Amino acid sequence: MDFDMRAFAAALCRFASTAGEEAAAADFVEAELDALGFETNAWDADPDLLAGHPSFPDDLDERDVAGRRSVAGVLALGGADETPENDAPTVVLNGHIDVVPAEPEEWSSDPFEPIWGAGETASEHEGGDDDTETLTARGAADMKSGVAACVGAALDVRETVDAGVVDLPDGGLRVVVEAVAGEEDGGYGAATAALSNPYPFERDAAIVAEPTELRPVVACEGSLMARLEVTGRSAHAATRWRGEDVLPRFEAIREAFSDLETERGAAVDHPLYGEFPVPWPVVCGRVEAGSWASTVPATLTAEFRIGVAPGETVAEVEETFRERLDDAIADDPWLREQPPTFERFSVQFEPAEIAVDEPIVTAARAGLVDAGLSDPEPTGATYGADSRHYVAAGIPTVLLGPGSITEAHYPDETIAWNEVERGREAIANTVTRFAAGYAASDSKK
Repeated sequence: MDFDMRAFAAALCRFASTAGEEAAAADFVEAELDALGFETNAWDADPDLLAGHPSFPDDLDERDVAGRRSVAGVLALGGADETPENDAPTVVLNGHIDVVPAEPEEWSSDPFEPIWGAGETASEHEGGDDDTETLTARGAADMKSGVAACVGAALDVRETVDAGVVDLPDGGLRVVVEAVAGEEDGGYGAATAALSNPYPFERDAAIVAEPTELRPVVACEGSLMARLEVTGRSAHAATRWRGEDVLPRFEAIREAFSDLETERGAAVDHPLYGEFPVPWPVVCGRVEAGSWASTVPATLTAEFRIGVAPGETVAEVEETFRERLDDAIADDPWLREQPPTFERFSVQFEPAEIAVDEPIVTAARAGLVDAGLSDPEPTGATYGADSRHYVAAGIPTVLLGPGSITEAHYPDETIAWNEVERGREAIANTVTRFAAGYAASDSKK
Protein backbone atom coordinates (compact mmCIF):
# COMPACT_ATOMS: atom_id res chain seq x y z
CA MET A 1 0.00 0.00 0.00
CA ASP A 2 1.40 3.37 -1.02
CA PHE A 3 1.18 6.11 1.59
CA ASP A 4 -0.61 9.28 0.50
CA MET A 5 0.41 11.70 3.24
CA ARG A 6 -1.92 14.44 1.99
CA ALA A 7 -4.94 12.15 2.02
CA PHE A 8 -3.99 10.77 5.43
CA ALA A 9 -3.65 14.22 7.01
CA ALA A 10 -6.89 15.48 5.50
CA ALA A 11 -8.82 12.39 6.58
CA LEU A 12 -7.46 12.68 10.11
CA CYS A 13 -8.46 16.35 10.25
CA ARG A 14 -12.06 15.38 9.49
CA PHE A 15 -12.38 13.78 12.91
CA ALA A 16 -13.68 16.20 15.53
CA SER A 17 -11.41 14.50 18.05
CA THR A 18 -11.86 16.85 20.99
CA ALA A 19 -11.40 15.67 24.58
CA GLY A 20 -13.02 12.28 25.05
CA GLU A 21 -13.79 11.88 21.34
CA GLU A 22 -10.46 10.48 20.15
CA ALA A 23 -11.42 6.81 19.72
CA ALA A 24 -12.69 7.05 16.13
CA ALA A 25 -9.55 8.89 15.02
CA ALA A 26 -7.39 6.30 16.80
CA ASP A 27 -9.24 3.49 15.03
CA PHE A 28 -8.63 5.20 11.69
CA VAL A 29 -4.90 5.55 12.37
CA GLU A 30 -4.65 1.96 13.54
CA ALA A 31 -6.27 0.67 10.35
CA GLU A 32 -3.97 2.82 8.20
CA LEU A 33 -0.85 1.68 10.04
CA ASP A 34 -1.91 -1.94 9.81
CA ALA A 35 -2.42 -1.62 6.05
CA LEU A 36 1.04 -0.05 5.72
CA GLY A 37 2.72 -3.02 7.37
CA PHE A 38 3.12 -1.80 10.94
CA GLU A 39 2.54 -4.11 13.91
CA THR A 40 -0.20 -2.23 15.73
CA ASN A 41 -1.61 -2.05 19.20
CA ALA A 42 -3.90 0.32 21.04
CA TRP A 43 -4.43 1.31 24.66
CA ASP A 44 -6.97 3.28 26.62
CA ALA A 45 -6.08 5.77 29.34
CA ASP A 46 -5.88 4.06 32.73
CA PRO A 47 -7.68 6.08 35.44
CA ASP A 48 -6.11 4.15 38.34
CA LEU A 49 -2.62 4.63 36.95
CA LEU A 50 -3.14 8.33 36.20
CA ALA A 51 -4.80 9.08 39.54
CA GLY A 52 -1.44 8.44 41.19
CA HIS A 53 0.35 10.79 38.80
CA PRO A 54 1.04 14.30 40.19
CA SER A 55 -0.24 15.97 37.02
CA PHE A 56 -3.72 14.47 37.19
CA PRO A 57 -6.62 14.78 39.66
CA ASP A 58 -6.66 11.97 42.20
CA ASP A 59 -10.35 11.24 41.69
CA LEU A 60 -10.24 10.07 38.06
CA ASP A 61 -12.64 7.30 37.13
CA GLU A 62 -13.75 5.46 33.99
CA ARG A 63 -16.02 8.32 32.95
CA ASP A 64 -13.06 10.73 32.84
CA VAL A 65 -11.08 8.55 30.45
CA ALA A 66 -13.86 7.19 28.26
CA GLY A 67 -12.90 7.46 24.59
CA ARG A 68 -9.28 8.40 25.32
CA ARG A 69 -7.80 5.76 23.02
CA SER A 70 -4.23 5.84 21.70
CA VAL A 71 -2.64 3.70 19.03
CA ALA A 72 0.87 2.79 17.90
CA GLY A 73 2.53 1.02 15.02
CA VAL A 74 5.94 -0.67 15.17
CA LEU A 75 8.41 -1.27 12.35
CA ALA A 76 11.12 -3.77 13.27
CA LEU A 77 13.90 -3.23 10.73
CA GLY A 78 17.25 -4.72 9.80
CA GLY A 79 16.78 -7.96 11.70
CA ALA A 80 15.14 -6.41 14.75
CA ASP A 81 12.09 -7.97 16.35
CA GLU A 82 9.74 -7.10 19.18
CA THR A 83 11.25 -9.36 21.83
CA PRO A 84 12.81 -7.71 24.87
CA GLU A 85 15.98 -9.77 24.32
CA ASN A 86 16.60 -7.96 21.04
CA ASP A 87 18.75 -4.95 21.86
CA ALA A 88 17.87 -2.93 18.77
CA PRO A 89 17.60 0.78 19.54
CA THR A 90 14.04 2.08 19.48
CA VAL A 91 12.93 5.57 18.45
CA VAL A 92 9.36 6.68 19.14
CA LEU A 93 7.76 9.19 16.75
CA ASN A 94 4.89 10.68 18.71
CA GLY A 95 1.97 12.94 17.87
CA HIS A 96 -1.38 13.64 19.47
CA ILE A 97 -4.71 13.18 17.69
CA ASP A 98 -6.85 15.25 20.04
CA VAL A 99 -7.68 18.85 19.20
CA VAL A 100 -9.09 21.82 21.05
CA PRO A 101 -12.68 22.84 20.25
CA ALA A 102 -13.28 25.16 17.30
CA GLU A 103 -15.78 28.03 17.29
CA PRO A 104 -17.38 27.78 13.81
CA GLU A 105 -18.44 31.43 13.82
CA GLU A 106 -14.76 32.45 13.95
CA TRP A 107 -13.81 30.31 10.96
CA SER A 108 -14.24 31.08 7.28
CA SER A 109 -15.05 27.41 6.60
CA ASP A 110 -16.11 24.25 8.45
CA PRO A 111 -13.24 23.60 10.93
CA PHE A 112 -13.49 19.86 10.34
CA GLU A 113 -13.70 19.95 6.56
CA PRO A 114 -10.09 20.36 5.39
CA ILE A 115 -9.43 23.04 2.79
CA TRP A 116 -6.48 22.85 0.41
CA GLY A 117 -5.36 26.16 -1.01
CA ALA A 118 -2.56 28.59 -1.61
CA GLY A 119 -2.58 31.38 0.88
CA GLU A 120 -1.16 32.92 4.01
CA THR A 121 -1.06 31.36 7.42
CA ALA A 122 -1.74 33.47 10.49
CA SER A 123 1.98 33.68 11.24
CA GLU A 124 2.67 34.91 7.71
CA HIS A 125 0.33 37.86 8.30
CA GLU A 126 3.05 39.09 10.63
CA GLY A 127 5.51 39.70 7.83
CA GLY A 128 6.13 36.51 5.86
CA ASP A 129 5.53 36.27 2.12
CA ASP A 130 5.44 32.51 1.50
CA ASP A 131 2.61 31.65 -0.86
CA THR A 132 2.58 27.86 -0.93
CA GLU A 133 -0.06 25.17 -0.88
CA THR A 134 -1.70 25.04 2.53
CA LEU A 135 -3.99 22.82 4.56
CA THR A 136 -6.58 24.56 6.72
CA ALA A 137 -8.55 22.67 9.38
CA ARG A 138 -8.70 22.31 13.14
CA GLY A 139 -5.63 20.21 13.95
CA ALA A 140 -3.83 20.95 10.67
CA ALA A 141 -0.87 22.44 12.55
CA ASP A 142 -1.53 21.16 16.07
CA MET A 143 -0.78 18.48 15.19
CA LYS A 144 -2.36 16.03 12.78
CA SER A 145 0.00 17.00 9.96
CA GLY A 146 2.80 16.19 12.38
CA VAL A 147 1.30 12.73 12.91
CA ALA A 148 1.20 12.28 9.13
CA ALA A 149 4.84 13.35 8.88
CA CYS A 150 5.77 10.75 11.52
CA VAL A 151 4.06 7.98 9.55
CA GLY A 152 5.76 9.08 6.35
CA ALA A 153 9.13 9.37 8.07
CA ALA A 154 8.89 5.84 9.49
CA LEU A 155 8.08 4.48 6.04
CA ASP A 156 11.01 6.39 4.56
CA VAL A 157 13.32 4.86 7.16
CA ARG A 158 12.02 1.40 6.25
CA GLU A 159 12.70 2.07 2.57
CA THR A 160 16.21 3.31 3.36
CA VAL A 161 16.97 0.25 5.46
CA ASP A 162 15.59 -2.09 2.81
CA ALA A 163 17.84 -0.39 0.25
CA GLY A 164 20.85 -1.05 2.48
CA VAL A 165 22.06 2.54 2.41
CA VAL A 166 22.08 3.22 6.16
CA ASP A 167 24.37 1.90 8.87
CA LEU A 168 22.43 -0.04 11.48
CA PRO A 169 23.43 -1.45 14.85
CA ASP A 170 23.97 -5.20 15.06
CA GLY A 171 20.48 -5.77 16.43
CA GLY A 172 18.73 -3.66 13.81
CA LEU A 173 16.36 -0.76 14.52
CA ARG A 174 12.81 -0.30 15.73
CA VAL A 175 10.69 2.71 14.81
CA VAL A 176 7.43 3.30 16.66
CA VAL A 177 4.75 5.73 15.50
CA GLU A 178 2.37 6.80 18.26
CA ALA A 179 -0.92 8.67 17.85
CA VAL A 180 -1.99 9.52 21.38
CA ALA A 181 -5.08 10.94 23.01
CA GLY A 182 -5.58 13.74 25.47
CA GLU A 183 -2.43 15.85 25.07
CA GLU A 184 -4.35 19.11 25.22
CA ASP A 185 -5.69 18.35 28.69
CA GLY A 186 -2.70 16.70 30.29
CA GLY A 187 -1.44 13.84 28.15
CA TYR A 188 -3.74 10.93 28.96
CA GLY A 189 -2.34 8.66 26.26
CA ALA A 190 1.33 9.60 26.60
CA ALA A 191 1.29 9.46 30.40
CA THR A 192 -0.27 6.00 30.32
CA ALA A 193 2.36 4.83 27.81
CA ALA A 194 5.20 6.37 29.82
CA LEU A 195 4.07 4.88 33.13
CA SER A 196 3.08 1.47 31.78
CA ASN A 197 5.14 0.61 28.70
CA PRO A 198 2.73 -0.84 26.09
CA TYR A 199 5.61 -2.53 24.23
CA PRO A 200 7.69 -5.62 25.06
CA PHE A 201 10.91 -3.62 24.52
CA GLU A 202 12.49 -0.50 25.95
CA ARG A 203 12.42 2.91 24.27
CA ASP A 204 15.71 4.72 23.74
CA ALA A 205 14.59 8.12 22.45
CA ALA A 206 11.52 9.95 21.19
CA ILE A 207 10.59 12.74 18.82
CA VAL A 208 7.35 14.59 19.46
CA ALA A 209 6.31 16.30 16.22
CA GLU A 210 4.71 19.39 17.75
CA PRO A 211 4.72 22.49 15.48
CA THR A 212 8.19 23.86 16.21
CA GLU A 213 8.89 25.37 12.76
CA LEU A 214 11.39 22.50 12.35
CA ARG A 215 13.55 23.77 15.17
CA PRO A 216 14.61 21.29 17.89
CA VAL A 217 12.99 22.13 21.23
CA VAL A 218 14.72 20.57 24.23
CA ALA A 219 12.97 22.38 27.09
CA CYS A 220 9.25 22.81 27.72
CA GLU A 221 7.69 25.05 30.29
CA GLY A 222 5.32 23.69 32.90
CA SER A 223 2.18 25.28 34.19
CA LEU A 224 0.22 25.58 37.40
CA MET A 225 -3.55 25.66 36.96
CA ALA A 226 -5.09 27.31 40.02
CA ARG A 227 -8.53 28.63 40.89
CA LEU A 228 -8.95 31.75 43.04
CA GLU A 229 -12.19 32.33 44.96
CA VAL A 230 -12.90 35.67 46.63
CA THR A 231 -15.84 36.37 48.93
CA GLY A 232 -17.32 39.82 49.58
CA ARG A 233 -20.70 41.04 50.86
CA SER A 234 -23.67 41.85 48.65
CA ALA A 235 -25.75 45.01 48.86
CA HIS A 236 -28.20 46.91 46.71
CA ALA A 237 -26.40 48.94 44.06
CA ALA A 238 -28.18 52.07 45.31
CA THR A 239 -26.38 51.65 48.65
CA ARG A 240 -23.21 50.07 47.43
CA TRP A 241 -21.23 51.43 50.41
CA ARG A 242 -22.98 48.85 52.54
CA GLY A 243 -21.44 46.01 50.55
CA GLU A 244 -17.95 44.63 50.09
CA ASP A 245 -17.15 44.51 46.37
CA VAL A 246 -14.97 41.58 45.26
CA LEU A 247 -13.86 43.24 42.03
CA PRO A 248 -11.30 45.73 43.42
CA ARG A 249 -9.98 42.95 45.66
CA PHE A 250 -9.53 40.72 42.66
CA GLU A 251 -7.81 43.51 40.72
CA ALA A 252 -5.36 43.98 43.60
CA ILE A 253 -4.56 40.26 43.59
CA ARG A 254 -4.24 40.16 39.82
CA GLU A 255 -1.89 43.14 39.89
CA ALA A 256 0.18 41.42 42.57
CA PHE A 257 0.43 38.32 40.38
CA SER A 258 1.34 40.48 37.38
CA ASP A 259 4.13 42.12 39.36
CA LEU A 260 5.36 38.68 40.36
CA GLU A 261 5.35 37.61 36.70
CA THR A 262 7.66 40.54 35.92
CA GLU A 263 9.91 39.80 38.88
CA ARG A 264 10.18 36.13 37.95
CA GLY A 265 10.98 37.03 34.35
CA ALA A 266 14.01 38.93 35.57
CA ALA A 267 15.07 36.60 38.39
CA VAL A 268 14.41 33.08 37.03
CA ASP A 269 17.03 32.84 34.31
CA HIS A 270 17.35 30.10 31.70
CA PRO A 271 19.71 30.17 28.70
CA LEU A 272 17.06 28.87 26.26
CA TYR A 273 14.39 31.45 27.12
CA GLY A 274 16.12 34.76 26.50
CA GLU A 275 14.23 35.28 23.22
CA PHE A 276 10.82 35.41 24.93
CA PRO A 277 9.53 38.80 26.13
CA VAL A 278 7.59 37.02 28.90
CA PRO A 279 9.36 33.74 29.69
CA TRP A 280 7.04 32.56 32.49
CA PRO A 281 3.60 33.94 31.59
CA VAL A 282 0.75 34.39 34.04
CA VAL A 283 -2.72 34.53 32.51
CA CYS A 284 -6.10 34.78 34.15
CA GLY A 285 -8.13 33.04 31.47
CA ARG A 286 -11.52 32.97 33.13
CA VAL A 287 -13.36 35.21 35.61
CA GLU A 288 -16.91 34.94 36.89
CA ALA A 289 -18.28 37.39 39.43
CA GLY A 290 -21.55 38.60 40.91
CA SER A 291 -25.12 37.49 40.42
CA TRP A 292 -27.11 40.58 39.37
CA ALA A 293 -26.37 43.88 37.68
CA SER A 294 -27.98 45.84 40.50
CA THR A 295 -26.18 44.01 43.31
CA VAL A 296 -22.69 44.56 44.67
CA PRO A 297 -20.78 41.44 43.56
CA ALA A 298 -20.06 39.25 46.57
CA THR A 299 -18.48 36.22 44.89
CA LEU A 300 -15.74 35.83 42.32
CA THR A 301 -14.02 32.83 40.77
CA ALA A 302 -10.92 33.29 38.63
CA GLU A 303 -8.81 30.63 36.94
CA PHE A 304 -5.08 31.18 36.37
CA ARG A 305 -2.46 29.49 34.21
CA ILE A 306 0.97 30.20 35.68
CA GLY A 307 4.21 29.34 33.89
CA VAL A 308 6.75 27.04 35.55
CA ALA A 309 10.36 27.25 34.36
CA PRO A 310 12.48 24.18 33.55
CA GLY A 311 14.30 23.36 36.76
CA GLU A 312 11.37 24.44 38.93
CA THR A 313 8.48 22.35 40.18
CA VAL A 314 4.79 23.13 40.13
CA ALA A 315 4.75 22.92 43.93
CA GLU A 316 7.56 25.47 44.29
CA VAL A 317 5.86 27.98 42.00
CA GLU A 318 2.51 27.42 43.70
CA GLU A 319 4.10 28.29 47.05
CA THR A 320 5.62 31.46 45.59
CA PHE A 321 2.24 32.67 44.37
CA ARG A 322 0.56 31.72 47.63
CA GLU A 323 3.06 33.92 49.46
CA ARG A 324 2.28 36.84 47.14
CA LEU A 325 -1.45 36.23 47.67
CA ASP A 326 -0.88 36.34 51.43
CA ASP A 327 0.80 39.73 51.02
CA ALA A 328 -2.23 41.05 49.13
CA ILE A 329 -4.56 39.68 51.79
CA ALA A 330 -2.54 41.35 54.54
CA ASP A 331 -3.12 44.75 52.90
CA ASP A 332 -6.94 44.45 53.02
CA PRO A 333 -8.83 44.26 56.36
CA TRP A 334 -11.84 42.55 54.73
CA LEU A 335 -9.70 39.86 53.07
CA ARG A 336 -7.91 39.23 56.34
CA GLU A 337 -11.30 38.29 57.81
CA GLN A 338 -12.52 36.53 54.64
CA PRO A 339 -9.35 35.06 53.10
CA PRO A 340 -9.63 33.93 49.48
CA THR A 341 -8.93 30.32 48.52
CA PHE A 342 -6.34 29.43 45.90
CA GLU A 343 -6.43 25.77 44.88
CA ARG A 344 -5.23 23.64 42.00
CA PHE A 345 -7.74 22.41 39.46
CA SER A 346 -7.64 20.36 36.27
CA VAL A 347 -4.26 19.02 35.12
CA GLN A 348 -0.83 20.32 36.11
CA PHE A 349 2.09 20.39 33.66
CA GLU A 350 5.55 19.80 35.10
CA PRO A 351 8.38 21.32 33.02
CA ALA A 352 10.78 19.05 31.13
CA GLU A 353 14.27 19.45 29.74
CA ILE A 354 17.03 17.36 28.20
CA ALA A 355 20.65 18.25 27.52
CA VAL A 356 21.41 19.90 24.20
CA ASP A 357 24.05 17.25 23.51
CA GLU A 358 21.77 14.23 23.94
CA PRO A 359 22.26 11.84 20.99
CA ILE A 360 18.67 12.38 19.78
CA VAL A 361 19.28 16.16 19.71
CA THR A 362 22.56 15.77 17.87
CA ALA A 363 20.81 13.47 15.40
CA ALA A 364 17.98 15.98 14.94
CA ARG A 365 20.37 18.79 14.11
CA ALA A 366 22.22 16.62 11.61
CA GLY A 367 18.92 15.41 10.17
CA LEU A 368 17.81 18.97 9.52
CA VAL A 369 21.04 19.71 7.68
CA ASP A 370 20.65 16.49 5.66
CA ALA A 371 17.22 17.78 4.63
CA GLY A 372 18.79 20.96 3.27
CA LEU A 373 17.71 23.08 6.21
CA SER A 374 19.78 25.22 8.54
CA ASP A 375 21.22 23.93 11.79
CA PRO A 376 19.23 25.96 14.32
CA GLU A 377 20.34 26.05 17.92
CA PRO A 378 18.08 24.03 20.23
CA THR A 379 15.58 26.21 22.04
CA GLY A 380 12.90 26.16 24.71
CA ALA A 381 9.13 26.55 24.48
CA THR A 382 6.74 28.42 26.75
CA TYR A 383 4.12 25.69 26.38
CA GLY A 384 3.93 22.18 27.77
CA ALA A 385 3.92 18.99 25.71
CA ASP A 386 3.75 15.22 26.04
CA SER A 387 7.54 15.12 25.97
CA ARG A 388 7.53 15.66 29.72
CA HIS A 389 6.00 12.24 30.35
CA TYR A 390 8.69 10.46 28.35
CA VAL A 391 11.51 12.53 29.86
CA ALA A 392 10.20 11.68 33.34
CA ALA A 393 10.31 8.01 32.33
CA GLY A 394 13.97 8.34 31.37
CA ILE A 395 13.42 8.56 27.60
CA PRO A 396 15.31 11.51 26.05
CA THR A 397 12.74 13.38 23.96
CA VAL A 398 13.03 16.29 21.56
CA LEU A 399 10.21 18.29 19.99
CA LEU A 400 10.63 18.65 16.23
CA GLY A 401 7.83 19.14 13.76
CA PRO A 402 6.32 21.21 10.95
CA GLY A 403 4.13 24.23 11.43
CA SER A 404 4.05 27.10 13.88
CA ILE A 405 2.68 27.28 17.41
CA THR A 406 1.11 30.60 16.38
CA GLU A 407 -1.42 28.54 14.40
CA ALA A 408 -2.32 26.30 17.33
CA HIS A 409 -5.84 26.85 18.71
CA TYR A 410 -6.27 29.61 16.10
CA PRO A 411 -9.28 30.22 13.81
CA ASP A 412 -8.57 29.02 10.25
CA GLU A 413 -5.65 26.97 11.58
CA THR A 414 -3.29 26.47 8.65
CA ILE A 415 -0.02 24.77 7.76
CA ALA A 416 2.18 25.11 4.67
CA TRP A 417 2.32 21.67 3.09
CA ASN A 418 5.88 21.94 1.86
CA GLU A 419 6.93 22.32 5.49
CA VAL A 420 5.17 19.04 6.31
CA GLU A 421 7.15 17.40 3.50
CA ARG A 422 10.38 18.88 4.87
CA GLY A 423 9.41 17.75 8.36
CA ARG A 424 8.90 14.20 7.14
CA GLU A 425 12.38 14.20 5.62
CA ALA A 426 14.02 15.78 8.66
CA ILE A 427 12.40 13.31 11.08
CA ALA A 428 13.40 10.34 8.91
CA ASN A 429 16.95 11.67 8.74
CA THR A 430 16.99 12.10 12.51
CA VAL A 431 16.07 8.44 13.01
CA THR A 432 18.74 7.18 10.60
CA ARG A 433 21.35 9.48 12.13
CA PHE A 434 20.41 8.20 15.60
CA ALA A 435 20.71 4.58 14.39
CA ALA A 436 24.06 5.33 12.78
CA GLY A 437 25.31 6.62 16.12
CA TYR A 438 24.41 3.30 17.70
CA ALA A 439 26.08 1.45 14.83
CA ALA A 440 29.28 3.44 15.36
CA SER A 441 29.21 2.52 19.06
CA ASP A 442 28.81 -1.16 18.13
CA SER A 443 31.84 -1.00 15.82
CA LYS A 444 34.00 0.31 18.67
CA LYS A 445 33.14 -2.58 20.98
